[in-house]
Amino acid sequence: MSLNALINFAYIAAAIMFIFGLKMLSSPATARKGNLISAFGMFLAVIITLLDKSIISYEFIAIGIAAGSVIGFFAARLVAMTRMPEMVALFNGFGGIASLLVGWAVYHFTPEIPPFTAVTIFLSVIIGGITFTGSVVAFGKLSEYISGKPILFAGQHIVNAVLVIGSLVLGALYCLNPAGNYLIFSIIIVMSLILGILAVIPIGGADMPVVISLLNSYSGLAACAAGFVIQNNILIVAGALVGASGIILTQIMCKAMNRSLANVLFSGFGATSSKKQEGVQGEAKPLKVDDAYLILEAAQSVVVVPGYGLAVAQAQHALRELDELLEANGCEVRYAIHPVAGRMPGHMNVLLAEANVPYDKLIDMDNINPTMNTVDVCLVVGANDVVNPAAREDESSPIYGMPIINVDHAKLVFVLKRSMATGFAGVQNPLFFKENTRMIFGDAKETITGLVAGFKNN
Repeated sequence: MSLNALINFAYIAAAIMFIFGLKMLSSPATARKGNLISAFGMFLAVIITLLDKSIISYEFIAIGIAAGSVIGFFAARLVAMTRMPEMVALFNGFGGIASLLVGWAVYHFTPEIPPFTAVTIFLSVIIGGITFTGSVVAFGKLSEYISGKPILFAGQHIVNAVLVIGSLVLGALYCLNPAGNYLIFSIIIVMSLILGILAVIPIGGADMPVVISLLNSYSGLAACAAGFVIQNNILIVAGALVGASGIILTQIMCKAMNRSLANVLFSGFGATSSKKQEGVQGEAKPLKVDDAYLILEAAQSVVVVPGYGLAVAQAQHALRELDELLEANGCEVRYAIHPVAGRMPGHMNVLLAEANVPYDKLIDMDNINPTMNTVDVCLVVGANDVVNPAAREDESSPIYGMPIINVDHAKLVFVLKRSMATGFAGVQNPLFFKENTRMIFGDAKETITGLVAGFKNN
């Protein structure tokens, strides 16, 4: 078998592993195995690519592999679950800048650029640049280095439109004569970086799960374009798969919020609130941990609704212990998962998986809601916007029409929260004042640990 035949055969095998791995990621029960299969496919693709005879030196490649492996190892071990969305945002950004640099390098070191290659270089640079700076801004918003509120200014849409049209016009001029248009090429890079910033700053923190999945799609498309630039089949396939899966996930996120992608990208959601929403008032009913234990001790069914506050408190392991004690006491425990809970797609699934919560206990929103009125206690741990009944009841609310988990239909609701503050969307939550709601203020981990102690000591 010739070397080219071996490389192509390995690429086909890697592509098959990517596809099967992505398929397995659709189920929590097979996600871990799917991730390993996809990772092995990428490992095979990288190893077989290094057999290419056109590679004249492996020194810098070896340095890059060593540096990346060390950074990746420590990032995986040391980054807290609360920082996982920021880490994913950076991954997307690094994918974008890598594609941009590949396109730039090929343009810089190739004397004669064919028209098709010039087009693919333009696409890898423009999409890669937008992905990089957009991901950096998303990282800043998630880390709260930048305000999570939409940043708007007069004529913002016009400025963005001018940049997009200008980039396309300059791209056409560059593609017509690549060799003599280095200045235009440089301007395109700068414009792509500016576009990435301006595309993400008007998006509110509550929409970050959508932004993360969309930027993931962009990074895949940029990689696909880079694959055409260097004529590497497996990079084209991998980039196309990432781009397509990212778009599909983005649509799922939008559907979960009952909003269009255009509304997410251009509405500036969260910049303003209605007066009616700002005036939501009532009397909260606080509950002590000891009293909450007595109620849970008598409960026959409990549904836990996790949110970002669970990750902040790092309470997932304590929650798992409480789950085991409740079941030992004859109580059925389930977890209601909203598609956009947390700061990235699947955030709560990953968090609970870390604590070894069985996959079959994770119930999606559509399946849990019809049974919610039979639940004795609904335990809301750090969730806010995804359980806000204003989305169902108040037409003036910015989140009206968004599908939520109907926790207020349960017989009793315990909300574990540090304060009465609004969620990431900045919208008041009337759930806190419902007759069947009890507020348990304080750190979620300390509260759950107190409940665990109650079961152990009695």
